[in-house]
Amino acid sequence: MGDLEDLTRLPDDFDGHVRLFPLPSLVLFPHAMQPLHIFEPRYCEMLAEALESDDLIAMATLRDGPPNPQEDPPIDRTICIGKIVSHVQRDDDRHNILLVGIKRAQVTTEVDAGRCFRIAKINVLDDLYPPSGVHGRSQLRADLLAAFGEVIPASQSVQQGLSELLAGSMGLGPITDIISHTLPLPVPMKLRLLAQQDVDRRAGLLIDFLASGAVQLPSAEQQSGGSGASAPLPFPPPFSTN
Repeated sequence: MGDLEDLTRLPDDFDGHVRLFPLPSLVLFPHAMQPLHIFEPRYCEMLAEALESDDLIAMATLRDGPPNPQEDPPIDRTICIGKIVSHVQRDDDRHNILLVGIKRAQVTTEVDAGRCFRIAKINVLDDLYPPSGVHGRSQLRADLLAAFGEVIPASQSVQQGLSELLAGSMGLGPITDIISHTLPLPVPMKLRLLAQQDVDRRAGLLIDFLASGAVQLPSAEQQSGGSGASAPLPFPPPFSTN
């Protein structure tokens, strides 16, 4: 777990302010990776500042509702701070980056810092592992992976990845976050999972949702266009654009 903990640690001089990158229908989770394609000038400027300083960009989810031309579009207050782990600049001033989520956080206020992009003051939401759940956590982990195994494709490559998770030492919090990010859950459910600090409750919430049958993935035949060979779940997910 050492490498994972190092990757998801905030800088020692982090001052509680983040650059906001709002997108519709995208919820980033800690421990998960998200490719992004950046081309809009203000977000190119945001990226340049991040690369010159702390490599941090916070992904925010735009809320539904009629736009107000006098205000920035509203966002959900629960966000995920991401760290740039890969950056490729193209000739046309477009950029491909790969973010890893490092911390869930709550926006307390947005500040006017004289930038063309949004800046927010945030509170970091650390994972909570209640002492009362210590004896049942291993079973909760097994139950979550079993529920995940029931909804993912039955292809050899996907099931092999599940077996590696079962045999590995990754904790309940990271596993819950990665599954929540990877599966096509409704955005409100993803935001609910992102906002839940209690790891045991978060895992239980996800288990119940998976067991409800609400998550429907394409069948092996649908994924392959009728050839009968299934494609693995994409991870990282496909690029999102601003």
